[in-house]
Amino acid sequence: MLTPPDIAHDAIHKCLAETYGLQATRAEFLPLGADVHSAVFRIEANDGTAYFLKLRSGDFDKTAVAVPAFLHHDNGIAAVMAPLPTTDRQLSVQLHGFDWMLYPFFEGQNGFERALTAAQWTALGTALGAIHRTELPPALLAGIPKESYAHRWREGVRRYQRRFINGFVGDAIVQRFHAFWAQHDEEIDTLVYRSEQLASILLEKALPQVVCHADIHAGNVLLGNGDRLAIVDWDTLVLAPKERDLMFIGGGVGHVWNQPQEEAQFYQGYGAVEIDAVALAYYRHERIVRDILEISDQVFDASASSEDREEAMRQMASQFQPGDVVAIAHQSYEAVT
Repeated sequence: MLTPPDIAHDAIHKCLAETYGLQATRAEFLPLGADVHSAVFRIEANDGTAYFLKLRSGDFDKTAVAVPAFLHHDNGIAAVMAPLPTTDRQLSVQLHGFDWMLYPFFEGQNGFERALTAAQWTALGTALGAIHRTELPPALLAGIPKESYAHRWREGVRRYQRRFINGFVGDAIVQRFHAFWAQHDEEIDTLVYRSEQLASILLEKALPQVVCHADIHAGNVLLGNGDRLAIVDWDTLVLAPKERDLMFIGGGVGHVWNQPQEEAQFYQGYGAVEIDAVALAYYRHERIVRDILEISDQVFDASASSEDREEAMRQMASQFQPGDVVAIAHQSYEAVT
């Protein structure tokens, strides 16, 4: 979210004191990320300690905090960022229309802002390999959705295709969005078709499913000094083939993580593995189709800020740049045809 939510800083201070026993002296809104349902703050406590506060609106599944807590504390995966408990040992709390989660503040930058070192690539591979090998307790496992290769994203994009054909009204941002879509309509249609085609193949394959972060792009990997790193933002947890996560390595999301030497360093930590080329191609297509739908929803949302809508426009255009995610998805498809 790029604009602050409608909640007073005094209310934030009061809630932190009552639920976490934390005496905050400052709450600074951080305009980070493309998720319009999440707002984040840097919190400074009276003892000088910094914390990271996340407020999430809309649907929230507590496995998004319970699973990383298990991975960090019970499975010993230090790279997984775990939430801090409230005074009554809860990992999140619902207040003022938001689900609140508090974390230690990680001093550093994300993977979009700076490149991973060779050691960090290997550490990321080690951490993700450990996550994929984790056996969760049945109670946690039961709360995680399973990959179904659903039509939701594809059908959503097709609704916009029909909308543009049948006529619509909109402001200047919508008109610019439609003009861009018109330039890439054939390619968008190809992405949707191939995603559906690959999904039908995978439904027959029934690949093994593992615990997947499912959104482990560069923005969700924080990098610190001394080759430290942290994997954050577990809202998209799913049980899926390992390629659900591995598609990001070499996938070029955000025009980074697209170099062969980075993949080699990652797999030094992850370990030798056989990658299903169909699954890799599917997830790279599915990610783009999903992004197109979410971007379209954001552009057409009259209640969204102009900053968030313009950011959605920027993200849409970036995907179709040479060497970006669309081009890499096409390469992945060609590898299986």
